[in-house]
Amino acid sequence: DLCTPAELQAMKDRWAVVEALQEGLTYRAIHDRTGVSVTTIGRVARCLTDGAGGYRIALERLEE
Repeated sequence: DLCTPAELQAMKDRWAVVEALQEGLTYRAIHDRTGVSVTTIGRVARCLTDGAGGYRIALERLEE
């Protein structure tokens, strides 16, 4: 009840983008795989490199 179904889907989509970026896929390949817009993929990529580190922390914790 913290998030709407649309918000949960957006988080799921963004996490799929993070994983695909970690695999080294191109934006177009990520779009083809996930259906996420290239604009959103770019935004997620920018957050990975220039953001506050939330995605990196989550990635590190998943690798433990």
